[in-house]
Amino acid sequence: MKETVFKELAGLSTEARNPETMNLDRMSVREILEALNREDRQVPETIARALPQIEKAVELVVRALQSDGRLIYVGAGTSGRLGVLDAAECPPTFGTEPHQVQGFIAGGYGALVRAVEGCEDDAEGAIHDLGEVCCINKEDIICGISASRRTPYVMGALSYAGERGAKRILLICNEPPDGSMKLAEVVISLPLGPEVLTGSTRLKAGTATKLVLNMITTAAWVRMGKCYENLMVDLRQGSQKLQARARRILIEITGCDYDWADELLRQADGELKVALVMHFKNITADHARDELVKQNGEIRRTIE
Repeated sequence: MKETVFKELAGLSTEARNPETMNLDRMSVREILEALNREDRQVPETIARALPQIEKAVELVVRALQSDGRLIYVGAGTSGRLGVLDAAECPPTFGTEPHQVQGFIAGGYGALVRAVEGCEDDAEGAIHDLGEVCCINKEDIICGISASRRTPYVMGALSYAGERGAKRILLICNEPPDGSMKLAEVVISLPLGPEVLTGSTRLKAGTATKLVLNMITTAAWVRMGKCYENLMVDLRQGSQKLQARARRILIEITGCDYDWADELLRQADGELKVALVMHFKNITADHARDELVKQNGEIRRTIE
């Protein structure tokens, strides 16, 4: 390997040794757990300090989604898996289309379940994924996720996205590098310091990444009208649990009984928003869909 890469990695806090766990191999199980818990408690405080940057990221994502753009996560290893996970959870939670939030991981699908070492160094692989598979454009948002702040696969993706005119977000668990604003319009820096187990960024860095990705998509889809009060009203009823949840939400909002909720959802082909508009406006399912379209799918504006 190049000595420059060796020196670059040596300067990262995520590669440093944690002075509080130098005797990790001698600790009891309870002591190991206490050390992990102690370090994890830093995560929410660090995220709180980054809220202004996270807010800017959400605003970019909302603008992209309103323009029929996409949010595309790019990462390697744990970072890539968390991006794919967050993307996969948007359709069942918010009733979104799978293409609206996507996740790309270095090494492809197989890397989700088995580590593919070395693929994170392939900057050209990211360009292939975004160029030939995803065909990004200026309406899209690319969110690069890199605990180390220097993953070549992620850096390649951000560079290519900039050339294509797409907006960029960079989520890292170190201090931002010099010239970071050239890499992305928004840099979310979560400097969490060394891990309990040196270099194992699936620990507090992974926890922080998961929390921030949750925040970005949840806040963005709420702003896009995907909830009413604090209830999901665009969920897809792909299981008995979700079918029960849809009926419970309809009953909670309208005060109707189970039979009426079940019948409304049957007439609405399982679309909870449509059922709600049918109830409050006393109109047919087709008419309710038309009303929702007029209000860009925002349920509160439609029923009020």
